Amino acid sequence: MFTRAAAMQSGLIILMLSLLLGLQPITTDLYLPALPALTTGFGAPMAQAQLTLSALLLAFGVSQLVWGPLSDRFGRRPVLLVGMSAYVLASLGSTLSGSMEMLIVWRTVQGAAMGAGVMSARAIVRDLYAPVEGARVMSKGLTGLGLLACLSAPLGGALSAWFNWRMALLAVAIFGAICLAVVGLKFKKTLAHKNLAALQPATVVRTWALILKHPTFLAFSLLSAASYGGLFTLLAASSFVFIQVLGLSTPMYGVVMFTNSLFYILGTFLCRYWLPRLGVRRAVALAGGLSLSGGTLMAALALAGWHNVWAILLPQCLFMLGHGIHQPCSQSGAIGPFPKSAGAASAMNGFFMMLAAFAMGGWLGAHLDGTVYPMVLGIWFWSVLLALTAWTLVQKYGAIDGH
Repeated sequence: MFTRAAAMQSGLIILMLSLLLGLQPITTDLYLPALPALTTGFGAPMAQAQLTLSALLLAFGVSQLVWGPLSDRFGRRPVLLVGMSAYVLASLGSTLSGSMEMLIVWRTVQGAAMGAGVMSARAIVRDLYAPVEGARVMSKGLTGLGLLACLSAPLGGALSAWFNWRMALLAVAIFGAICLAVVGLKFKKTLAHKNLAALQPATVVRTWALILKHPTFLAFSLLSAASYGGLFTLLAASSFVFIQVLGLSTPMYGVVMFTNSLFYILGTFLCRYWLPRLGVRRAVALAGGLSLSGGTLMAALALAGWHNVWAILLPQCLFMLGHGIHQPCSQSGAIGPFPKSAGAASAMNGFFMMLAAFAMGGWLGAHLDGTVYPMVLGIWFWSVLLALTAWTLVQKYGAIDGH
């Protein structure tokens, strides 16, 4: 650990990482059980409902390309304060939306603001830790993310069932206010030297070019994008598949999503167990086997006519176990080669993940047809890409040694 981490206790660092990284599942998972109800309430088509998620994630990805250089220039704290303030405002706007169109607008603003928090969290890890240690610390923060994800879907389902979908969105605003308060009261400087030229156009272009040409960055970014693509396929389609196609109640859907998050948490613990024993590349290779096994089994059962909750949930648990290993390794690995431009590298890595999600969201919006196939085959596609990346590019270019 670098001496700069002494400015904040390790427990506080993990708490902040958990909260900031947890913005993503809170913003997506908590409202998913309410998605069918709000779609019906607004009388909107399914494709428009999908846009409340895909537009949020596109704004999330693109905004990080702005937040990253800003945080390299001014530091992580100012970016976090501005971003989290905007997040709370947009969350309140979403709660009070009077139409699907306004909800989409506020969710887009919310996604852009969320980019400040998640991008800064990844950059903070590189500010304070060398890459291999950073992967272990990131896995702890992502365990916290998993715990929040475990709570999000059941809480969203309960709020939607007991009250209405607006209460689920209000809970998101409350979480954002908590994050803003913790950052404002407890967050200390982590960036040792601000890059005063970070916002100059020539510097921005050179930095992006350097990042995009680096094979280690590309290998790990493809891994993180494929892993998140599989997760997003589940997030975007699962409420319709489990509730409308398979007939689960909203609270039981929350239990299903809780189970997925629980296996993701187990994956982060497995990641921390494997890293010192196997190293990053072998851990990722084994996780690729878990991902491919889950995706292939899910597709095989569906194609064989097994259309029920267990035929999807059990294979998905295998995929989520691998996801818990891929994400900390890939996110820290992608940023590792760039200690002086961690914000920009974090932003580009996040942008690739959200680009994959946005593309998948558009495809799902056009292909959800009242069957399990679009979701199942989508997850299978990402699992194949995950395994191929883990077994080839990461093995060739995935050495991270902190230099």
